[in-house]
Amino acid sequence: MGELHVPVMLDEVIDQLNLTFGGIYIDCTFGAGGYSKKILSTKECKLFAIDQDPDVIQFAKQIKNDNFIFINQNFGNLSEIAQENKVKEVDGIVFDLGVSSMQIDQTERGFSFNKSARLDMRMSQQGISAWEVINQYSEEDLADIIYYYGEETFARRIAKKIVNSRPINTTTELASVIQEVVRQKGKINPATKTFQAIRVFVNDELKTLKKALAAAYDLLKVNGKIVIVSFQGLEDRIVKDFIKDNSLKSSKIIKPSFDEIKNNPRSRSAKLRTIIKAGGNQND
Repeated sequence: MGELHVPVMLDEVIDQLNLTFGGIYIDCTFGAGGYSKKILSTKECKLFAIDQDPDVIQFAKQIKNDNFIFINQNFGNLSEIAQENKVKEVDGIVFDLGVSSMQIDQTERGFSFNKSARLDMRMSQQGISAWEVINQYSEEDLADIIYYYGEETFARRIAKKIVNSRPINTTTELASVIQEVVRQKGKINPATKTFQAIRVFVNDELKTLKKALAAAYDLLKVNGKIVIVSFQGLEDRIVKDFIKDNSLKSSKIIKPSFDEIKNNPRSRSAKLRTIIKAGGNQND
């Protein structure tokens, strides 16, 4: 399984939630259960945890608490999940966006260009895989995906090289193809943006996030909070636009401490934003 996902800004997330006794909360990205365990141990409350990855069910089963309910679904289905569980309103909701350390460290999942594995990248382990996108999509479509979802300047050059190098079966093969046309600058691997783009596309992450944020806000009680930890610009932009477009109240951005970045380098790009549901008729 590799090392478990280390929850980023754990104390800050709990502080922002401002947990209340008997409150109802949703952890939309359960993972290995870091946030969920902390929520349950901090205050006696009811917690619904959601994760589409079937591999995390084993961690959910380890939580022996009558106030804990795990749902193995995509958080894009938040409205339906709430209805099915007869949840009308909640005190707080947490999102820890992007791919988890646990998924990256599982070589066979095909998320990492540092370990050779069949191209996959499906968080739910269902639906279209990265292999199908890389080997079956047109050069134009590939270029659009890499440019839009990875913000990659050399998208067209990369797409052309991919098409001319097919079949590409593994993560390391794809990384090598990209490295042939994009030079490395600094410590960032030239394949980073393309891998991000394919992963985001395969899992429909941006559309899912937009849908989930709207559903989450609808579920909040007045003064309830949505706490979101994002790791890349596209996710953070969606959160910012959601706040702006709906004239919502939000708190100041929080970033990881120097010590946290030192101990968990994957936290370095994280941003924590908190959306607060104001009273009155706002956004009704």
